[in-house]
Amino acid sequence: MVTAIWEKYRRARFDFYAWRYSLSLPRKLLLALGWACVVGLLAQARFYLPGTPVPVTGQTFGVLLAGVLLGRWWGGISLAIYAALGTAGVPWFSGGSSGIPLGPAGLACGGYILGFIFAALFMGHFTDKYVRSRSFFTMLGLMLVANFVLIYPFGLAQLYYWLKFAEGQAIGFSTLLAMGFIPFVAGDVIKVAGVALIARAITPKEAYNGEVDRGKWASWRIP
Repeated sequence: MVTAIWEKYRRARFDFYAWRYSLSLPRKLLLALGWACVVGLLAQARFYLPGTPVPVTGQTFGVLLAGVLLGRWWGGISLAIYAALGTAGVPWFSGGSSGIPLGPAGLACGGYILGFIFAALFMGHFTDKYVRSRSFFTMLGLMLVANFVLIYPFGLAQLYYWLKFAEGQAIGFSTLLAMGFIPFVAGDVIKVAGVALIARAITPKEAYNGEVDRGKWASWRIP
């Protein structure tokens, strides 16, 4: 019984990834738009930590899973759609805002937005190209890089230049990190670990599009 259930689950996740990989262009665009809506909903979950004007939002979950679920290019396209429509007036940025996000509070949908796109492209590339990328520890490592290397620099840059030119505050690098990075590290690591667990559970451990390491997954021993 348990074996039969597991086999159905294994087959279902493989079928989903094979299906989304072979979709026509219009359907891939619809899927990307649908995930942009999910990210917009997650952006409404936000709160502030003491000592920083930058809000904590639920967008990290949507951004990191965008590439995993939509694959190479399409995760990034989904976040680009999210950015473009939000700037055009769709109220799905953090706090139900839209337009060109300004100020420190706009980091969740302003300075970070380029990072969101690059992070989704990064995760989609590895998910679609390497079966071995779909283990928990590999996903965890990739997502930590996406979160801290590809997203944060854009947010920190906006925070710095906003404070310097709009608020007239010249702050040092250590102060910048204290305001826009350090308070979020522990929470982000926990969030990334949770997303990596989800990604490990939903991704197939078989090749569905001619991955470069196909045929090696059977001897895979990484959890």
